[in-house]
Amino acid sequence: MQQVRDAEPGDYEALVQLNNAAIPAVNALTVAAFADFAAQADLFRVIGPVGAAEGLLIALQPGRGYESQNYRWFERAYSSFLYVDRVVVSETRRGGGLGALLYKDFAAAGERLGVPLLACEVNLDPPNPGSIRFHERLGFRPVGTQQAGGKLVQLMIREVAG
Repeated sequence: MQQVRDAEPGDYEALVQLNNAAIPAVNALTVAAFADFAAQADLFRVIGPVGAAEGLLIALQPGRGYESQNYRWFERAYSSFLYVDRVVVSETRRGGGLGALLYKDFAAAGERLGVPLLACEVNLDPPNPGSIRFHERLGFRPVGTQQAGGKLVQLMIREVAG
């Protein structure tokens, strides 16, 4: 079984490739952006060997300097949460349970950190119906929508103990 581990600097080049292959479901990133995430994220987890990750998940609590409209929306709406900024699984491994494994790790981190809510957003335009179904299966429910970065997103939460 695949293990979820903390991201390392040796992962960043491969993570750029993994992330940018998933555009438009996620925004493009650079090695410098991944280094910045590592400095401020409460959770920066990957699946796969160093330099060849097949999945990633990055999450933050409130109060970070992260300039994302969606993250800021959750900061205005809730005092305590763990926000997943991005989750990406290699196209060749989608449907194989890696996303669910990353989210199980995400939920466990929320429990360890003592936050009541897990938060995320999913693209409505451009549409990402697979991600909406995935999040709904995991118990996430819609709590709002907004235009962000040229996209229409659905903002979703789930209780940590849920």
